[in-house]
Amino acid sequence: MKTRFAGTALSAALLFYAGYAALFIAPDERTMHQLMRIFYFHLGCWMVMFGALTLAFVANIAWLATRKPKWDWLGVSGVEVGVVACTAGLVTGVLWGRPAWGIWWTWDARLTTTFILWLLYISYLLLRGLIEDPQRRATLSAVFGIFAFLDAPLVYASNRLWRTQHPAPVILGGENSGLDPMMGKVLLVCIVAMLGVGLLALIDRYRLERLRHELDELRLTVEDRSTRSNAVLTPISTRNSL
Repeated sequence: MKTRFAGTALSAALLFYAGYAALFIAPDERTMHQLMRIFYFHLGCWMVMFGALTLAFVANIAWLATRKPKWDWLGVSGVEVGVVACTAGLVTGVLWGRPAWGIWWTWDARLTTTFILWLLYISYLLLRGLIEDPQRRATLSAVFGIFAFLDAPLVYASNRLWRTQHPAPVILGGENSGLDPMMGKVLLVCIVAMLGVGLLALIDRYRLERLRHELDELRLTVEDRSTRSNAVLTPISTRNSL
């Protein structure tokens, strides 16, 4: 409990400082000015998304290889955190794009592949909700999760492979890319803060899924014992009636 509280307090403090740094410490950008400050958390959302979905991808493969329930729990936990981060990334992107481009949305390669990724993982979660048998649910969702992840590298590479309205990468994007040193430090703080929040959410979601699994196991045990009791009592009731 103390460790959990300390982790939450540290993440909250880091997130608060990241917000302060993005608003007041980061220097003004000469073309986008104050609008640039969304970028620090916008990129942080994508880092959380890629991290969570990569973890889910590994968990899906591990489930198919071992059939251990913990991998299924980790898989669905990673997907849910990834979907939330992807949604936040899309929303902050729209908030940035409207004043920067003059439009809310455009179907360029980066935005389209990201939207498809979001739809795929929403479908993953819907699929899990439609299947009651735990083993079958875990297996089918793992296979679908592996398929869905194939779009993630395409999202990352889209504005490198094609000319898009989305800005070119500012980090590892080529000879003309790069950030002001202070901007880079603020960006690093924001990314670490967002990853900390994402990790806490992932841990809590994993624990919830484990408890849900234990509850399902308990329910199945009770139902099995109830069925056996009824099977034993039925012949006795028949003999008594005779």
